[in-house]
Amino acid sequence: MLHRYLRLAACAFPGFWSLGLCAQQAAGAELWRLAAATVPVPEALATGGAAVFWNAAQRDDAARTLLGIDAIQTPEAVDAAGFLGALRTRLGGGGGGWRVGLMYGRMQLRGLARTYVSPEPDQGTIPFFTHTFGATAALVEGQTALGATVAYHETRLDNADVEHWTLDAGLDRRINDVLRVAAATHFFSRASTRDAAQDIYAGLEYRAFRGPLWSGASPANIRLRYGVAVAHGFGADHRFGAGIDFGDPLAFDLLVARDGGYAGATWRVVGGLRVGIGRYHVTFARDGGGSDLGSAFRVGLETRLR
Repeated sequence: MLHRYLRLAACAFPGFWSLGLCAQQAAGAELWRLAAATVPVPEALATGGAAVFWNAAQRDDAARTLLGIDAIQTPEAVDAAGFLGALRTRLGGGGGGWRVGLMYGRMQLRGLARTYVSPEPDQGTIPFFTHTFGATAALVEGQTALGATVAYHETRLDNADVEHWTLDAGLDRRINDVLRVAAATHFFSRASTRDAAQDIYAGLEYRAFRGPLWSGASPANIRLRYGVAVAHGFGADHRFGAGIDFGDPLAFDLLVARDGGYAGATWRVVGGLRVGIGRYHVTFARDGGGSDLGSAFRVGLETRLR
């Protein structure tokens, strides 16, 4: 979390504005990375209502129409907050076919104070936010899902306002419900592997165990995961995780993350809980925090509309 905040502060510092469009896009991307810090699985492997923000290849097998909403709050020392929402529906019958939908998200950093040499003690705060609106589609054929998202982005930093479009692609491939591989681009706007405004995600999931944990218990699945985020102009981010689920009603996830940086790397832990109640899923996730900054957390609600 500390490295993410330092990168965000560097991008937002007025001395970097002379770098123009790329610098401001990178500042907006760091706000989205703060949101991703509360995802308890590698980003490419994320599933559920608002997971289309991290990988467009979403299957949505259990619902014809799915609405997901996430609220994110970072520690007071960072003071960023955000909202993610997505609505998707399946076209046609059967398990395959197209999934199409819309998504909207907003992240903002509050409490940026102006520092003028002035006798006036209160010069107000600097507005800093980014938001995005997009359309997404995924084609599911058997065990493979391919997805794409086109999105409009606006980033506002004080009086500077930048708009741009991105086109992302995602892949999710399952092999006999034992092995799963996934990959996705995140907010790609140009062909570059050193642009701090975009990422490439990849993930691998292996089901290590399936069966009851004790006599009479419901069958459980234990999964091991690894993920990486690269091509963003600084050190790679590595994700090591495990999860246990008891089918639809209950799931726990744990992630150990090594976040890369321009001058080094930091480690952090993320935990997540998902509870299913009828057609609703409620998720809770919390970043373990670090460097005495405190923890970021996320609360999500997913509902099957039909």
